Amino acid sequence: MAGLIPQSFIDDLLDRADIVDVIDRRVKLKKSGKNYMACCPFHQEKTPSFSVNPEKQFYYCFGCGAGGNALGFIMDYENMEFPAAVESLADSLGMTVPREQSQQREERGQRDLYPLMEEAARYYQRQLREHPRKTTAVDYLKGRGLTGEIAKRFDLGFAAPGWDNLLKALGITEERKQQLKLAGMLVENESGRVYDRFRDRVVFPIRDQRGRVIGFGGRVLGDDKPKYLNSPETPIFQKGRELYGLYQARQANRKLERIIIVEGYMDVIALAQHGIDNATATLGTATGQAHLEKIFRLCPEVVFCFDGDAAGRQAASRALEAALPCMQDGRSARFLFLPEGEDPDTLVRSRGAEHFSGLVADAMPLDRFLFESLASGLSLDSLEGKARLSKLAAPLLQKLPPGVYRELMFKELAERTGMATEALNQIVAPPAAPTPTPAPAPRPRQREPLARGQAGPSSLVQTAIFLLLHHPAAAQRVEDLEPLRRLEGPDVALLLELLELLTRRPESTTHMLLGHWYGTEQGELLNRLASQERLIPPEGIENEFADTIDQLLHHPKSRDFEARVDKLKHRNYADISELEKLEIIQELREKRRRDEERGRKQ
Repeated sequence: MAGLIPQSFIDDLLDRADIVDVIDRRVKLKKSGKNYMACCPFHQEKTPSFSVNPEKQFYYCFGCGAGGNALGFIMDYENMEFPAAVESLADSLGMTVPREQSQQREERGQRDLYPLMEEAARYYQRQLREHPRKTTAVDYLKGRGLTGEIAKRFDLGFAAPGWDNLLKALGITEERKQQLKLAGMLVENESGRVYDRFRDRVVFPIRDQRGRVIGFGGRVLGDDKPKYLNSPETPIFQKGRELYGLYQARQANRKLERIIIVEGYMDVIALAQHGIDNATATLGTATGQAHLEKIFRLCPEVVFCFDGDAAGRQAASRALEAALPCMQDGRSARFLFLPEGEDPDTLVRSRGAEHFSGLVADAMPLDRFLFESLASGLSLDSLEGKARLSKLAAPLLQKLPPGVYRELMFKELAERTGMATEALNQIVAPPAAPTPTPAPAPRPRQREPLARGQAGPSSLVQTAIFLLLHHPAAAQRVEDLEPLRRLEGPDVALLLELLELLTRRPESTTHMLLGHWYGTEQGELLNRLASQERLIPPEGIENEFADTIDQLLHHPKSRDFEARVDKLKHRNYADISELEKLEIIQELREKRRRDEERGRKQ
């Protein structure tokens, strides 16, 4: 079921994840006793029946039967396959997913790039302190108002003038030379000449969420072009997914409530020096959905900060379109436009952190920016202007994911244009196709409600499974599995598999067990049983489990014994042998002993 991903890694991943956090970022939960509740995202309902148990790390819907652990939720909600869900959850926790054997050599080579890039970062930092021509770089940084402390925090460095400084320092073998080329630190021209990519520049190491150096940015100190230069795409650096300063922002904030996206490295660093340490910057690309999903996994709000000129407004429009598909309920996006000629760096130095923070707090909400920018130049007093606004806005609103926010945005458009919501839906509805085309998978996956009474334990075997799910340590009460192997009936095989797994891995928890059988028929049963609440005190579960196993083992004998007694009733007493009489007496005594022992436990 785990494919080529080791089960031990999946167990560790689930052990580190908090299902309440995973689900709450997608569906807003409310505390209800010891659990959390919400309306189920997998079927339509008005009264919440979707429950999340933080203690046992699983969720269950009493309406439609959806249930499972954090991975199961991501798979169903995001319509992801199992490997993609593992990648998503692992990425949010800063973990690396083990790969299949055929990829190990390639990935080992990629992993070797991380220490090499860290070595390059340290080399550039030493050059900023020691190189004879460091003064140019130091004076530039001081001129931008940076202190040595902030330069150290962001690991700023200096790529000295010259064609092959880094090559000579780190490319001491042919293998390391090839690795430096693979990492984008060296360039090879058409004639075969190899030289440093970064020369005569202040260097900004780019770190991923785990703090590993994956690339560099460089600001020229002379007259070379371009003014700013980034590492190219490499096996460990994809510009469209990374944000400069995100690692430092996470280090500085135990819990991020908001992230500001600015346009340059120096903006991020200058804000951090003035105590605004939640800013990030894209790396020469427009803000995309991958950037925003990464941010929204960490905090509920993003503020885009742009220049107030035409170019800034155009960049904001691109950011708006990228943000719309990410705007699930509970998320917020706002837009801050700075006075013309100002950027965060100059503004925070001239006016101070308090002034800049005030601007951020008053940033324009996404809905206002969307409607005001689209209405610019339109006369909303005329029917033509209202029709034009509807035509422009409705397709954009269609990009919003289903939810309350989407409904409110359509309602706002209806109020601004005077059109009914139904009429707006017709504007965005696709025309009828002459031939049917496959519809995209719904998000999240919908389920039919359960039939009444479907979710309760229905046998001794299921009762035993239920008790194991709520208290896996109870498995240690079964010393010998052989008698259970002789039992027949539904779910016996699952009970045995559970006991065998818990024998091998006694540290297993409820959510690990659910994950082990996720996506199977047995997994559906486990989800239903795990969701049940019974009035059994925690200290009594092991005794209850042992008693249930005892009943399972003796229940067939009891039925056989009762059948034999019933047959004896129809025979003459003189025809019953002494041996049969003795066996009946012994079994009666054994039955009485079991009944008395069960009575004491209860």
